[in-house]
Amino acid sequence: MRNKKWVRLLAYVTGSVNQELLLQNEYLAAENRILRAKQPTRLGLSDPERATLAEIGKRLGRKALREVACVAKPDTILGWYRRLIARKFDGSKHRQYPGRPRIQPELEALVVRMARENSG
Repeated sequence: MRNKKWVRLLAYVTGSVNQELLLQNEYLAAENRILRAKQPTRLGLSDPERATLAEIGKRLGRKALREVACVAKPDTILGWYRRLIARKFDGSKHRQYPGRPRIQPELEALVVRMARENSG
């Protein structure tokens, strides 16, 4: 009997918090649409901003992005996410570049100095 009361109370609190979050999201989406309508020029985003939007957009999914996204189309945002993942796993961090490894700048300066002093 006691557990049922706690379950009901927990369900009520969870539901009210969830409802409040939904209302906040609805307000923010409407506010974004209004602000976007007032700003007619194209918005330039930096790479970190695109990455942030792409990560959140991927978690939201295409359907939710259609309702929320104002900065770019859902397909564009998901394309940013695909490029982000492709860049993450392209292996460039572990790639061996061809050629001889560079020498230390101090050693290079010493070799150049010795070549100038002993040019003959």
